[in-house]
Amino acid sequence: MQDQILAILRRRSCFGQVRMVGCVHFAWPFVFALALVSAALGQDPDEYLVSVSAGNVDRYGSPVTFLLPEPLPEGAWSLVSEDGRRFPVQVDREGSASFVLDFLGKGQVAELGLVETGEAAGPETEARRIGGRVHLSVAGREVLQYHAEKNAMPRPDIDSLYHRSGHLHPVVTPGGRVVTDDYPPNHIHHHGIWAAWTNTRFQGRSPDFWNMGRGSGRVEAAELEATWKGPVHAGLQARHHYVDMTSGEDLVALAERFEVRLYNTGDLPHYLFDLELEQRAATDSALALPTHLYGGVGFRGRREWDGAENTRFLTSEGLDRSNGHATRARWCYIGGRVDGRPAGLAFLGHPGNRQAPQPMRIHPTEPFFNYAPSQAGEFVVEPGTV
Repeated sequence: MQDQILAILRRRSCFGQVRMVGCVHFAWPFVFALALVSAALGQDPDEYLVSVSAGNVDRYGSPVTFLLPEPLPEGAWSLVSEDGRRFPVQVDREGSASFVLDFLGKGQVAELGLVETGEAAGPETEARRIGGRVHLSVAGREVLQYHAEKNAMPRPDIDSLYHRSGHLHPVVTPGGRVVTDDYPPNHIHHHGIWAAWTNTRFQGRSPDFWNMGRGSGRVEAAELEATWKGPVHAGLQARHHYVDMTSGEDLVALAERFEVRLYNTGDLPHYLFDLELEQRAATDSALALPTHLYGGVGFRGRREWDGAENTRFLTSEGLDRSNGHATRARWCYIGGRVDGRPAGLAFLGHPGNRQAPQPMRIHPTEPFFNYAPSQAGEFVVEPGTV
């Protein structure tokens, strides 16, 4: 990849044994830099430097992750730059460490020393369950909510078939403007940021997990497995079930791991979060996904953005609503005006995704976007595969 960010963990005195793959990490529609590193063991943590290379683009607020050579002693840790700037480090359950680098210019390399700071720097990011939702925030400002349960319907006239959980809404900008919608009147089955498949084949039947009003399939949150908080990121991990309703009894056809990670990007004028989905066959039967216009992860913008002129689309290839549909792009911006000011969200697709860069569904008149890999042809989720 030409625009990768590269981090190398090494000893202060000499290079350790380093095996490095730099990549942009993303699974589905939000993307951040991730670097995976292994180094020689048996050294004190404060004897290590982390070298970060920007590659061929300027980097603003870039999350960087590296594997630790050994567990860090309990305490607060930071990386210190040559000019004295400090960046909090957060260690996750898998033994990797993450930090957010504020800026690194094109072609530059930053040298950062790992030091113990003595006092915790936060936590600045939080994930709190309140009732049936998980609220994710940065520095006390809420960014998004995850629906861990089927919460109350917004209107009494909505059929119970549409009752949904396992999605993100609202999603809020740093200026406090909500950019998503839930149960919009003209597409009740749209839910902020959510995932589902439309055209499927399963055990000789065709459940539709997207158009829930048809009563043939649904997606629901099965379990909230974990939440976490810290100075660098907060997040959650959940399990979802894709339920086939066409056989006379409910049958889980697909199991989904749904993970959200919200980063602390400091004073930058945007929020950054990562959404990763992993889907497996839940039975001994495969789930086939024939070619279709849409399906996968979808985004529904504010209902005030309805109408061809009220939503702006811009892709990495310079295309817009008029010519971007069914094309491929590394990223796509969707936005409109809220309280007279522009607001929006950019989807950045991971290059390791199926059919990447993936084709897109860009609706001609509604504020709807979908990375739709099934546009590129049929694929099958086989038992024992992801």
